[in-house]
Amino acid sequence: MSFDLSPGAEGLRTRLFHVIFESDTPGAKAFDIALIIAILLSVAVILLGSVEQYAQRYDSLFFYMEWMFTLLFSLELLVRLYCLERPTVYLKSFYGVVDVIAIIPTWLVLLLPGAHALVIVRILRVLRIFRILRLMEFVGEARLLLDALKRSLRQILLFFFSILMLVTLFAALMYTIESDEAGFTSIPISIYWAIVSMTTVGYGDIVPATPLGKAITVILMLIGYSIIAVPTGVFSAQVIRSIREDRYSEEACPGCGHDRHEKRARYCLRCGTWLDEESEDPRKPKEEPPEEAPQQ
Repeated sequence: MSFDLSPGAEGLRTRLFHVIFESDTPGAKAFDIALIIAILLSVAVILLGSVEQYAQRYDSLFFYMEWMFTLLFSLELLVRLYCLERPTVYLKSFYGVVDVIAIIPTWLVLLLPGAHALVIVRILRVLRIFRILRLMEFVGEARLLLDALKRSLRQILLFFFSILMLVTLFAALMYTIESDEAGFTSIPISIYWAIVSMTTVGYGDIVPATPLGKAITVILMLIGYSIIAVPTGVFSAQVIRSIREDRYSEEACPGCGHDRHEKRARYCLRCGTWLDEESEDPRKPKEEPPEEAPQQ
C-alpha cells in the first residue's frame, strides 16, 4: 500500500495486523484468499439479483446473502480499524473509502424506514460491485500497471486534450456546413458526432448530408484510425519500463561497469565479478594466516 500503516499495539492487534495487511505468512495468504472468494461471491449475488427471472425466484435467498456479506464486510472493516494505530489513515485511503461504500447501502435501509423504496438506495446497493477493486490489492502485477499509468498520465492527458481540441474544431466546422435537419443542431451535438466518428463507432443517428460534410467525415475517421493506437503505445512503453526496473538493478558491476543485471544476480554477466560489495565472494579462497617462525 502507498500509505503508511502500523499496528496499534503489541499482542492481538499486531497479530491481526500481520494477517490482514500483509501476505508473507500462511495465515495472511489464507485470509487474502478467503476475502477474494467473499468479494467474488458478493459481486455474483449483485449480478444475479439484477436478472429479473432470478430476482423473482430467489429473492429471499439474495436478501439473506446480501445481509450475510454486509455483516461479514462490516466485521472485517471493524477488525481492520481495530488493529491499526491510526485508523483514520486507512479510512481516508482509497481502499478504506471502498470498504465504507461497500457496506453503507444495506445499513442505510435500517436507518431510514422505507428507504428501500427510494431509487437512490437501489443505486447505492450496486456500489458494492466496486469492492471488487480491492482485488487489485492482492495482485502483484497490478503494481506494475498502476506505476505505468502514473508515469504515462501526463502524456495521455496531453493526448486527450489534443483530441478534444481536434474534435471541437471538426464539430464547429460540421455545425457550420450541415443543417439542423441532418442532426447538427448545436456544437455540443456536433462534438458527440465527431467523437463517435473519430472512434469509428458510427451509430448512424447523426449523418452528414452534404458532399463536403461526408468528405470531412472521411478525413475525421482516417485521423481516428491513425491516432487510436497512440495512448496504447505510450502506456505499453511505460509498462515495459516498469517491468525492466522491477526486474533489473541499477547498480553497476564494480569490475567492468555493466549495469544490466537482474536483482537476484550475484555475479556479473560479463566478467563474473561478485556484485555485492558489502559481503565477500564465497568462491574466493580464504587467505591462510602466515606460518609462525619456529622458535630457536
